[in-house]
Amino acid sequence: MNWISNVVPPKIRSILKRDTPDNLWVKCPESGELVFHKDLESNLWVVPGSGYHMRMPAAARLKSIFDNGVYETLPTPEVPLDPLKFRDVKRYTDRLKENRAKTGVQDAVRLAAGALDGMKIVVALQDFDFLGGSLGMAAGEAIIAGMTQAIERKTPFVIFTSSGGARMQEGMFSLMQMPRTTVAVQRLRAARLPYVVVLTNPTTGGVTASYAMLGDIHIAEPGAVIGFAGARVIEQTIREKLPEGFQRSEYLLDHGMVDMVVQRKDLRDTLARVLALLTKQPPRTQAA
Repeated sequence: MNWISNVVPPKIRSILKRDTPDNLWVKCPESGELVFHKDLESNLWVVPGSGYHMRMPAAARLKSIFDNGVYETLPTPEVPLDPLKFRDVKRYTDRLKENRAKTGVQDAVRLAAGALDGMKIVVALQDFDFLGGSLGMAAGEAIIAGMTQAIERKTPFVIFTSSGGARMQEGMFSLMQMPRTTVAVQRLRAARLPYVVVLTNPTTGGVTASYAMLGDIHIAEPGAVIGFAGARVIEQTIREKLPEGFQRSEYLLDHGMVDMVVQRKDLRDTLARVLALLTKQPPRTQAA
């Protein structure tokens, strides 16, 4: 309790009290810097001082990629809700309801189609806010549906990955999405359509072990954690201290696991140039 609560009468306290949003200021996890929410949003959720890339909301991400922020939301297939009737501290169906109410979408993967620098593309985006972007049946079906749409429309396919891995509540049904999405990637290759993966923080587990590392080009955001098992698990297994920055995007770039690390402000232009190169079209951006 502070002196206002102890000394100032309730009527005066109500005048002094100001209602402010909880997220008015955001603290940088790296530097501790406090950033005004609107400034962070206008800077594509990158902390101006430290350059730390915060997790970007899914809707804002899609708007930043497509021309004039305009895109078509593509439907995702329906799947059985709870095939294993799973329950831990709460029922899996209840977790799904909570996350659907929180995010406004049915599952972790969103699909969209539109133009990037005048080029038609199909985009899949994993939303970490929905059960950690975990890969379950709905997410797997959505990714396959997105790749199928790209084949039917004869457009490049771009995916933004952000996930903690497979969804444990769905057991082997979740693990089966790894080979299924891999087959869908092969169909893209057979159709000779570009497949570009943008790895964001974090991309781990079964997602990294399947479609996230099968792209024609792998682009990573700065400081993103990319790997299969967690660093602590690896250290406990091999009983050795891991190198500094292990599993970070810059480390993976140095060791040939990703093709480039790109600042978020440059990501749109970079994607446009890469896709123009892969489709043998002249790039239209001034930055090209």
